[in-house]
Amino acid sequence: MEYKRDPFFISDDPARLDMDAICDFLSRAYWAETRPRDVIEKSIQYSLNFGVYDGKRQIGFARVVTDRAIFAYLCDVFIHEEYRGHSLGKWMMECVMAHPDLQGLKRWCLLTRDAHGLYHQFGFTELADPSRWMERFDASK
Repeated sequence: MEYKRDPFFISDDPARLDMDAICDFLSRAYWAETRPRDVIEKSIQYSLNFGVYDGKRQIGFARVVTDRAIFAYLCDVFIHEEYRGHSLGKWMMECVMAHPDLQGLKRWCLLTRDAHGLYHQFGFTELADPSRWMERFDASK
């Protein structure tokens, strides 16, 4: 799928992804600053990925870990600092949520420290019953 809004476009084509740009940004992101490149590459390999581009330059990214039937985990969402303030994050979320492979899912989840306002616009809420959720978390990774 490809979505256009001149001069920008969003694509789910993995061949377009600029791994250097993605790794550079994630190395500065609070949630992924210590994630090794090989782990980033493997995570992308097994996800549905969305790149945001200004011409050939990748300026944004989001990935969705999903079975394409019931569940999706939205993660690694970013817009490059130079391009913020132009509603590109909101547009990217519109494209992610409209993607044909992600329709009819029962549950979406994500983690965020500071972007609640963006995600609320797309129906995300705080957990209704956190006592039902469990996690196994390894802080060393």
